[in-house]
Amino acid sequence: MDHAARLRLFQLVSPALPVGAFSYSEGLELLVQRGAITGVEALETWLVAELQRGAVAIETAALAPLATAWRQWQQGVADARALESLDGWLLVQREAPELRAQQRQMGQSLLQLLADLGWPLPGPVAPLAWPAAFAWAAVCLELDSPAMEEAYLYGWVANQISAAVRLVPLGPTQGQRLQLALAPLMAERAIHLAAADPHQLWNGGVGAGLAQLQHAELYSRLFRS
Repeated sequence: MDHAARLRLFQLVSPALPVGAFSYSEGLELLVQRGAITGVEALETWLVAELQRGAVAIETAALAPLATAWRQWQQGVADARALESLDGWLLVQREAPELRAQQRQMGQSLLQLLADLGWPLPGPVAPLAWPAAFAWAAVCLELDSPAMEEAYLYGWVANQISAAVRLVPLGPTQGQRLQLALAPLMAERAIHLAAADPHQLWNGGVGAGLAQLQHAELYSRLFRS
């Protein structure tokens, strides 16, 4: 990766990226309120499990096929159908309606931002969710695997830790220490998932799915539902 591409990668994972990721906890808020996550050790266990067998792993594995579909459409050798099919399949992996709404909102926000920056979509397409939008961003910013997968995982972990700092509460130093500790796992998973077929993976995040479903029922919520 050249220096300019590396800087573009930093921009894609920046917390200043205006897609609204900071307003979601993806079920973490419910787990904290229920006492399932009360400190950094429990949070690390949760994040490691999701990186290994959660929906985020399937989405990460889908980035390379999504990017390929974007390039083919951009070059005129295919249309949007493959993109829409994979996007829809990924979306139904998310059991909770609020997670599907989050994926759509963040995806549309990123696509609008890219259009405003001079990278409009190749043509009309159904509303796409976050992974497909992220793959289009990677194509526009000339990012390849496994940097694209690393960025996706890093951004997800960073948002979860940011939510935990506000919810647990977790000290910012502990949060930074945890982000550093998870870096080798994220790098390892990125390499593995960049070569994986997302349709051959399975989602073991049953607890995450239940937490996300129940989050909307909380009487008091800090994060968006």
